[in-house]
Amino acid sequence: MGLRLRIVSPEKVIFDGEIESVTAPGVSGEFQVLKDHAPLISCLDRGKVVYVDSEGLHEMTISSGFVEVNKNKVSLCVEL
Repeated sequence: MGLRLRIVSPEKVIFDGEIESVTAPGVSGEFQVLKDHAPLISCLDRGKVVYVDSEGLHEMTISSGFVEVNKNKVSLCVEL
C-alpha cells in the first residue's frame, strides 16, 4: 500500500493505518489522495470521508476539519 492515514477527532483517534486511497470533502470540492501525492494542506467541508484499506471500503460523515498530506502520510483532524 505505502500510504498511511491517521484520522483524529477532538475525542479520539478514529483510524490509524495503511491505506490504498482516501477521498475527502474539500471546501473547493471532493478530492482523492493516492500514494506519492504532492504535499497539501486544506480545509474540509461537511461530507463523507471514504478510505480503502486491506479490509475494503470504509466511510464516515464529517462536519468539518482539515487535512495535511506529506511524504505518503495523510492526517485528517475532523469534527464528526
